[in-house]
Amino acid sequence: MSVVRGLSRGAYSILLILLSPLYLLKLVWRGRVEPLYRHALPERFAIGLRTDWSNGLWVHAVSLGETRAAEALITALRARHPGLRLLLTHGTATGREAGRALLREGDVQAWCPYDTPGAVARFLVHFRPSVGVLMETEVWPNLLHAAARRGVPMVLANARLSARSQQRGESLSWLLRPAAESLSLALAQTEADAKRLRASGVREVVVAGNLKFDMTPDDTLLLQGRAWREQVARPVMLAAVTREGEEALLLQAWLKAPAAQRGLLVIVPRHPQRFDEVENLVTVAGLRCVRRSRWTEFPTDEALGAEVWLGDTMGEMPLYYAAADVALLGGSFAPLGGQNLIEAAACGCPVVMGPHTFNFREAAELSLAAGASMRADSMDDGVARACALMHAADRPAMSQRAQAFAAAHRGAAQRMAAAFTPWLGA
Repeated sequence: MSVVRGLSRGAYSILLILLSPLYLLKLVWRGRVEPLYRHALPERFAIGLRTDWSNGLWVHAVSLGETRAAEALITALRARHPGLRLLLTHGTATGREAGRALLREGDVQAWCPYDTPGAVARFLVHFRPSVGVLMETEVWPNLLHAAARRGVPMVLANARLSARSQQRGESLSWLLRPAAESLSLALAQTEADAKRLRASGVREVVVAGNLKFDMTPDDTLLLQGRAWREQVARPVMLAAVTREGEEALLLQAWLKAPAAQRGLLVIVPRHPQRFDEVENLVTVAGLRCVRRSRWTEFPTDEALGAEVWLGDTMGEMPLYYAAADVALLGGSFAPLGGQNLIEAAACGCPVVMGPHTFNFREAAELSLAAGASMRADSMDDGVARACALMHAADRPAMSQRAQAFAAAHRGAAQRMAAAFTPWLGA
């Protein structure tokens, strides 16, 4: 069996090496819209690392959502270990941009190495972390193999594994199972996640909850969003963190809704490289669109008269939620598993979600049970429900239930921080 596993990882490594030029081209291409992708390209292969950081906590948060969840864990760990030195790595520009705010003196930020044997070996030899943390779903075969060989304990924090991902992983079990087995600990979001992680090979799994309940919305952004809402003399519907294919369905459904029920539509796409595309979709639909980046503190007269706002800024989701009467959950109206609905609840924004929420199954069901959200069968149904909710007398009560739901499930950060005692001390 060990020979087969070795051959599987070897074939995987050769494939990645062959694909390296395409990987670099992808980074350069994405850098046209997000220049940070072109920053420190050799660092992606652990080449040219110049910092002398070593023997601290390494946290890998691939993108924006994982970085924001990691913030709650890092804050709890710093409270327990005031002298903690942090190495924070990412895979996306949005993650790296958000991660800058988490750094303190003595901390370091870098790109996570491409998962080839040479890159991960150079990375670990250079930084020598005392313990590594991978956020949510980041299981990389070569990285985990190299960490195990060097005696670096690796923890999968805020871990989740959907039934769909588990089934896909079974087809690559010779490659992924050894990686899962090399994890020192997985801190799972739910018991269902824990069960699937154990079945996939993780030896030690603890259910600790979801860090995203511990994320605290920025008060300044909340106040600004509420001030915006007072300026808009009509209901506000937010399409939050939308994915490709959803905006076209949204605009079709929006135009079908009675004009008397519609108000201002705010669309915030998940990926910055799609801002121009979504603006074009809105314009082609015959609606007046103004981009958020065109004003500073308060909406301009042009924005207040527009039919659609395009949220083309990063790190302002609490502002958008606070300005909205109701939010449609992006990623849930296409079979993509849904986005994080917990942030909306913490901001007091009721949510209408589509049929596809398998990435946050338990949180979705808990929010439904708490009366903080409602389920729609399709985009047409979702827009119709959201339009009705904007005018409903009990919408403020639903907003209060959403905030209570978010507050009731906090505590994962402290539970996870306590689990690091064997490696970071009491």
